[in-house]
Amino acid sequence: MSGGCRPRPWKDIMAGNKKSLQNYRQKRNADKTAEPMPEESSLTGTGKRPIFVIQQHDASTLHFDFRIQDQGVLKSWAVPKGPSTDPKQKRLAIPTEDHPLAYADFEGIIPEGEYGAGTVLVWDRGEYENIKNNKKEEVKSISEQIRDGQVTIRLKGEKISGGYALIRTGDNRWLLIKMDDEELMPGAIRSPQSRSRSNPGSPWMRYEKK
Repeated sequence: MSGGCRPRPWKDIMAGNKKSLQNYRQKRNADKTAEPMPEESSLTGTGKRPIFVIQQHDASTLHFDFRIQDQGVLKSWAVPKGPSTDPKQKRLAIPTEDHPLAYADFEGIIPEGEYGAGTVLVWDRGEYENIKNNKKEEVKSISEQIRDGQVTIRLKGEKISGGYALIRTGDNRWLLIKMDDEELMPGAIRSPQSRSRSNPGSPWMRYEKK
């Protein structure tokens, strides 16, 4: 997100249609950045379950991008302090634009002057399972859960695993919370921390550099 712009309303960001990928495309110059473009990219190595990816993004403020596959795109949240494996810790998660599926494979340096300039590394990746049921004991789709503002999934990654909940608490504010299911992987990094190298200003506005 640009340091000088407010995040867009979650209803626009989480629409899950072609317009959301158009927003992604319009922010990026394919001649200058190696980031995958929707019209020319594909995702490799996927199994039967949808994937998730957590990317470390060293922009104006080091943060972590949490992405889950749904309806042919990666639904995305910026998590300033990164995910935690401690159920007592609630992590701020700010919705960002949908990304193409191929972004799950992306690692590299976004050039200075481009949207989100900085280094992107894959911090963790794996598959996830939709574990939320409604009162009729029917599994609600991820899209429905995003619409309702409460997503519950079970991750199976290399560094973190188990149940996680994303809960909307405001127009541009969600919380990422580890569910109390005791599914902690041995040697997992409990709590990756981000650090600001510049005056962070509002924590809502300065997690990416234009």
